[in-house]
This record gives sequence, C-alpha cells and structure tokens, in this order.
Amino acid sequence: MSAQPRVHLLTGAGSGIGAVLATRLLERGDELVLLARSAERAEQLAAALPGSEVLVADLSRPDSVESLRLPEGLDSVVHAAGIAELGSVAELSVGAWVDQLQVNLVAPAALTRIALPALRARRGTVVLLNSGAGLHAHPGWSAYAATKHGLKALADALRAEEAPYGVRVTSVYPGRTATAMQEEVHRQEGKEYDAAAWIQPETVADAILHVLDLPRDATLTDLTLRPT
Repeated sequence: MSAQPRVHLLTGAGSGIGAVLATRLLERGDELVLLARSAERAEQLAAALPGSEVLVADLSRPDSVESLRLPEGLDSVVHAAGIAELGSVAELSVGAWVDQLQVNLVAPAALTRIALPALRARRGTVVLLNSGAGLHAHPGWSAYAATKHGLKALADALRAEEAPYGVRVTSVYPGRTATAMQEEVHRQEGKEYDAAAWIQPETVADAILHVLDLPRDATLTDLTLRPT
C-alpha cells in the first residue's frame, strides 16, 4: 500500500523563503494548501505552483481565516508570511504597529488555532518563521521586533499546550536573508543592497525541510541561522 501523501499549509509562498519551500515540497510529491490575500493573487499562485490548492484569506485581517475550509489532516503548518516597517518609537504610527502585529503575530495565532484539529489528526508540525529580531531588538526595529518576540512566546506556549497531542512546534530564526523583504528593509535603512552578502532563501528552506522531516523521537524547538 502506498504511503499517504504529506499535506502542508503554507503562508508566504508567493516570494522569498516561502516560494522556495513550496517548490521543494511540490517537487518531492507533497501536497500544498497555500494562502493568498485576494482572488487575483490566488490565480497567480496557482499558476506559479501548479498542483497546489490555494485558499483566499488576508492576513492583515486575521479574522478572514475563520471561514477557511482546511483538510482533515495536516502534516505541517508553516508560517512564512511577514511584513516589516522600520522606524523609531518616536516616529512609528499606530497604523504601523497594528499592521505588523496583525500579519506577523495575530494571523499566525488565528490560523494555527483553526488548523489544530487537522494537525492533531496527523501529529503534525508547526513552523513559525521568526527572525533574529525575535531574539534581539535593535534601534529602529521596535515594532517588527515586538511582533517577532511575541511570535516566540506564541511558539513556546503552543509547544507545551500541544505536546500531549503529538504536535511539534519549531521557531526558526534566520538572520538577514536575500529576499524582496530584505531589499525593502535596505531601502528603508538607506543602505546599498547586495543579495550575495546575506543568507540565501534556499538555505533557510533546506533548514525548514530538516525540521519537517525530523524523526518522531525528537523536537527541534529553536533553530537559528546567521550569515557567514
């Protein structure tokens, strides 16, 4: 009897680390359920990653995930979507704080909650793509770092809560990675951007694959990557 295909729910598959990870999972025969913020974006994702199921939910409005119809079983949920707006505490608007909190923290919590029955059914893994900013906050990064520190707290609490159900939870903390977001961060910082100077998204995707494929006798709770 052939093995049951593994099924993964993935956010942020449109670019960067999420896009590389989605491609790798499809290439090895896994099934993907992707989230897109609009019907138009869903069509683009379906064309770019053929064979994927694409659902529409806008992570800037976390309550939009409430109506999603998810598979009965999920082997993983990978939260790879995120936004960053830099600025000092003296400069950042309420809107900048709220937007980042909604996408980077509240949406992952809401999506994980509705996915838990499916994750428990397959003793699946939750991967939260965090950041070095989730461990150390630097000047100009207050709002973004606060969301990522919150994401670490979410992961730590969820790990303890779901251990009795066999659900594993891993936080991944990449340093600066050569993605479109990193290019935008450099623009906000007023710095020259050289993609070759940073971690490549393929490297982070490989680390996440390692987490997803980890044998059942262990949990990889926290994984940090730094540019060399």
